[in-house]
Amino acid sequence: MKDKFYGGILQSDALVKYLLETSAYPREHEQLKELRQATVDKYQFWSLMNVSADEGQFLSMLLKIMNAKKTIEVGVFTGYSLLTTALALPDDGKIIAIDPDREAFETGLPFIQKANMAHKIQFIQSDAMKVMKEFLAQGEEGTFDFAFVDADKENYINYHEELLKLVKVGGIIAYDNTLWAGTVAASEDDEMEDYLRGCRGHIIKLNTFLANDARLELAQLSIGDGLTLCRRII
Repeated sequence: MKDKFYGGILQSDALVKYLLETSAYPREHEQLKELRQATVDKYQFWSLMNVSADEGQFLSMLLKIMNAKKTIEVGVFTGYSLLTTALALPDDGKIIAIDPDREAFETGLPFIQKANMAHKIQFIQSDAMKVMKEFLAQGEEGTFDFAFVDADKENYINYHEELLKLVKVGGIIAYDNTLWAGTVAASEDDEMEDYLRGCRGHIIKLNTFLANDARLELAQLSIGDGLTLCRRII
């Protein structure tokens, strides 16, 4: 069995343990550790909705390599990826963080504040499509360096169309959970949890769509629960 709270696709307990304990946990920021534990304490099984520590480590390095300064996050939950992003951005960096669930965000907010990262974050409690359309109407097209999406899977393709306008040419949109616990390669007859079966079709549709989208370069990574990077090229 996998680590219950890992949320990734690795099938070996020993390999998960090795990966996290050897390279991810030793370098995890102290407030990220505390936020991760607070999420497990409050949400138990559903704490897997936050990105894993190794995926956070990758996102942090990617943002630094890109010299990202202005990002948008669609789907926040308790904010592990949000704090990861804030820690990676320069002091004058800015993150627009959108989620209808303020209570979950406020679970992680004390750790964001303790890390002195709150000044980089503008949290907006709202439907994401509404906010993105408002930003476009305000002339924000092409002003974001990076976008991270970890929200309602049925709307990923809809979010994609708006984010391709908001993110600059050369910028990256990252979609989380694109391997969906490995179920994207399963058959309809295979046994799986109801919550996995419910969104499996949306993820398969998204993966096919992105693979055929000529407006971007694509890399689908087997990290965490699957992470797809889309670099806007036109």
